[in-house]
Amino acid sequence: MSTPEIKNFLTKFINKFAKSKELDALNTWVSNSSNTPIFEKYIKAHYAITISMNNPDSSKIRERLLKEIRKDKKLVHKKRVQSIFKYAAISIVFIGVGYFFQNVFLQKETNNIVIPKEEFITLELENGNIQVISEDGSSTVVDNNGKVVGAQQGDKLVYKNDKDVQKLVYNKLTVPYGKKFDLILSDGTTVFLNSGSSIKYPVKFIQGHNRQVFLNGEAFFDVAKDKNHPFVVDTKELNVQVLGTKFNIQSYEEDSKVDVILVEGSVGLDAQKKLNYKENDLVLEPGFKGSFNKRQKNITSKKVNTSIYTSWMTGTVVFRNTPFREIVKKLERLYNVTIILNNKDLIDNENFNASIEVENETIEQVLNYFNKVYEIEYKIINNEILIN
Repeated sequence: MSTPEIKNFLTKFINKFAKSKELDALNTWVSNSSNTPIFEKYIKAHYAITISMNNPDSSKIRERLLKEIRKDKKLVHKKRVQSIFKYAAISIVFIGVGYFFQNVFLQKETNNIVIPKEEFITLELENGNIQVISEDGSSTVVDNNGKVVGAQQGDKLVYKNDKDVQKLVYNKLTVPYGKKFDLILSDGTTVFLNSGSSIKYPVKFIQGHNRQVFLNGEAFFDVAKDKNHPFVVDTKELNVQVLGTKFNIQSYEEDSKVDVILVEGSVGLDAQKKLNYKENDLVLEPGFKGSFNKRQKNITSKKVNTSIYTSWMTGTVVFRNTPFREIVKKLERLYNVTIILNNKDLIDNENFNASIEVENETIEQVLNYFNKVYEIEYKIINNEILIN
């Protein structure tokens, strides 16, 4: 059985909708010693606490876990019961590993470690079915008739420009906190989707219609040029209309504003959603940020360093004179952790500067930075970060 297939089964198991045959396959796979290297890699990646560990003996972990599986199997007498205990055995592997890592093989105190929540990228198909996307896997996207309309290539989905498709049919890609993913639409437009974001889009853009997609969260768009078919990004409060350009949109539902940062080309901001490219409320030039204030219902613009707003695509997040409330929210999205902010002065009065290498720095290292540089105290209680 291929590694992508096993990872897909692991993903489904964690999300609690793996089928019985998939659970049987997982049980057999975990018991096979030749899979030990992949098993160890998954365990380390899944629990994300190896930085704080002194090279634990994963072979002992595996040995103890499989011992628990065999212990359960001795209790099995009927096929139906056997299936139940196999499910339980696999549960022991993945739930038990977290316990062993933290309580058996860790010799140091782990109260200062946050274990990020594990969630998965999903694709909602036109018929409402949900497909789990593994970040390094491979799979196909099919329509209701079983025809392949797209395929996963590692960390991106790529859709075909199928001339036979003459009807607007939508898919929806959702990326949870702590992850990123890329999407190439049927016209060649590339979308880089940030953590905690979703985008609804046509499987195929139709001749004579605007190329319209619907965004919640943050994404960078590199739009393919097509002067006859304007590209429209529809957020809840604002439409962004383009012909071919590169720009970033941040439009999280919980944020007080929608920010559009133009890197190249030209975009129009349309708060009235007239879908008329010539009647925009504001047209941005490269190097400018346009902001729609949700409460005041107005649009403003200013010149900015665009790299500050787009560096997230390469793993670096930059804060410049940023309110601490916004920093906290972004850290929750980046690391998929819960942060409780009880310090009113920090909420209302303090702005900070920082640069974070998300893929190389843990949330604990980021917190320690703010502690050392800005003397911000924090505690970790019940896997939640409290800042007082």
